[in-house]
Amino acid sequence: MTPEALLVDAITNRLKTRTPLLVAIDGRSASGKTSLALRLKETAGACVIHMDHFFPRPEQRTPERLARPGGNVDSERYLSDVIAPLKRGEPFSYRPFNCHTMTMGDAIEITPHSVTIVEGAYACHPALWDLYDLHVFLSIDPAEQARRILRRNGEADAAIFRDKWIPMEERYFEAFQIPERCDLFIEVEASPDY
Repeated sequence: MTPEALLVDAITNRLKTRTPLLVAIDGRSASGKTSLALRLKETAGACVIHMDHFFPRPEQRTPERLARPGGNVDSERYLSDVIAPLKRGEPFSYRPFNCHTMTMGDAIEITPHSVTIVEGAYACHPALWDLYDLHVFLSIDPAEQARRILRRNGEADAAIFRDKWIPMEERYFEAFQIPERCDLFIEVEASPDY
């Protein structure tokens, strides 16, 4: 069964007893979290929120914060700007943080659906864990991960992922046992198309 089919099946089963449904897709860099979420947006009519929009702003990037497992997420802004209005079931907007320009972007308008998928590293952070109805973890072989990051981000950024971002993610996964705690653990296979 494909990762998409596994997740659609799990969502369908949970929708029988609960709606709306909030799904977290966490996992390793380049494991296909965004691609999977966007396919589910098309096939299941889900709303998608990207955790990449909630990396810490410059003033939050203190050495102490970034040294903590899971410290590389602005969970405070995510809770106030996304979760609070989402729980009320009303349309809302939030401004994504752009890591390249280190500024806030233009507002993104969100209309809640019966299924909302939150995808990205740190989606299953302990401060957010209890918000979700379904927790999914995507894993990937390190060699395939490196190949995908190099292809997607180029050589200079691939080195930053290898030396900085991936070690931070791995500390978070290990400290909070994220892969082991998730409802679904999906090992992503190599794909020449990625």
